[in-house]
Amino acid sequence: MLRKIRIAVALAVITLLTFGFVDFTGTHEPWLQKIQFVPALLSLSAITLVCLIIGTLIFGRLYCSVVCPLGIFQDFFNRLSKTIDKKKKYGYRPERPRLRWGILALLVLAWLFGFTFLVGLVEPYSAYGRIANELFKPVYLLGNNLLAGISEKTGSFRFYRVTISLQSIVSFVVALLTLLVIAYFSYFHGRTWCNTVCPVGTLLGGLSRFSLFRIQIDKDKCNNCSLCSRKCKAYCIDSSNQAIDYSRCVSCFNCIDDCRQKALSYGPVKLKKRAAEKEASDPELSNNTGTDTIDESKRQFLKSSLALAALAPIALEAKVSGRKDTRIPISPPGSISHKNLLQHCTSCHLCVSKCPSHVLKPAGLEYGIGGLMQPVMRFDRGYCNYDCNICGQVCPTGAIKPLTVEEKHHTQAGCVVFNVDICVVKVNRTSCGACAEHCPVQAIHMVPFEGGLTIPETEPELCVGCGGCEYICPVDAVHVEGNPIHLEAKAPEDGPTIKTEGFDFGF
Repeated sequence: MLRKIRIAVALAVITLLTFGFVDFTGTHEPWLQKIQFVPALLSLSAITLVCLIIGTLIFGRLYCSVVCPLGIFQDFFNRLSKTIDKKKKYGYRPERPRLRWGILALLVLAWLFGFTFLVGLVEPYSAYGRIANELFKPVYLLGNNLLAGISEKTGSFRFYRVTISLQSIVSFVVALLTLLVIAYFSYFHGRTWCNTVCPVGTLLGGLSRFSLFRIQIDKDKCNNCSLCSRKCKAYCIDSSNQAIDYSRCVSCFNCIDDCRQKALSYGPVKLKKRAAEKEASDPELSNNTGTDTIDESKRQFLKSSLALAALAPIALEAKVSGRKDTRIPISPPGSISHKNLLQHCTSCHLCVSKCPSHVLKPAGLEYGIGGLMQPVMRFDRGYCNYDCNICGQVCPTGAIKPLTVEEKHHTQAGCVVFNVDICVVKVNRTSCGACAEHCPVQAIHMVPFEGGLTIPETEPELCVGCGGCEYICPVDAVHVEGNPIHLEAKAPEDGPTIKTEGFDFGF
């Protein structure tokens, strides 16, 4: 029964999370991303973090089986492998604490030194988000377009066609490679990825050693048949010693259903039993000559936690590498600065997927190598809607702060730059004015020129960096330069001076 409940909840979670990435109609409001561990950590969502930690201390690593999309996704390949090879066996393998905690330490250092993209590569929610956005969404859009074509032939216009395009070659390749690696690990090696590489699995594994509810072995009923060990995709059941490594157990409950002796159960552990387990695992408290793997993992867990807490302020000093292009990249309104984006964004691409104007794209080297695949505004296919604030509303990590529409109207993410020497009005002596017509804040207006013509004139202090002028200009005479730190733009009636003091970005 527990296994069936877990599967039902997991299917509902991954369905809602996936639809949050592939939906293009704006009818689905994603919210499950708010309870993902790393996004909650980066956004300093104390309530979510406390709930996840307490939940792990009570129920073990249920998070990895019913909340984490990448963990749930791995179960599909695991199930496929068992369907194809019905005789497939796993077995028990010793834990590798040095490898697990070493990878976690490396990722913490990468984040502290500004290489956030390395964290995003293995962070489970972001990794699955890129897979959903880069690989699943085009398939979903293709299906929609096929339905639109069929409905049009029947005289119905309930569905409408949408453009399918490759957003970023780098992001597509990374998503494809991630899918292949995860598929390989889960198909052939069960949950090895979760228990070796995944930073969330390592952190929650350290906590789950002390969980109140656990899968327990009744030694009186157990006949050492090893069936549970051969079926355990986490390689954490040592049937010969009738012991379970709870740091790697993801509480999938498969072993409980497979046990023919009904020797496995899930429930609270009594204090006396905990003391006995500790004594059995500690060479100094027993005659057992086993390794001190569990104690060493505890010490490493405490050391890593203390190091993270002590070194976290250093992240505020992380430098953002400038790109070689002459134009300064434009980060989304609400991102505050390139530095804030670098510190918090894990490149999950939810904002990219949800942007109705399609101006948010995965970055190449615009922010430097540390900001690879983070969202950047590009105006080759559209411009930022003046009244749209969706990206800040859906961002789960705090990389893009949620702005009200009024706050966005006064946020200057970039500033207009006008090159009069290539403007068609001056070069071709013809009227244009498209840039002024598309400016929502009158940062560009037309002034008298020669022969009765008018030519653009800019007031950069009014510009909000929406890119409407850059998108519509036929000769690239006007473009938007990004502000490394977002400023406060003035409304037209406020006059030409600009003041940045007193404007609270929430940083």
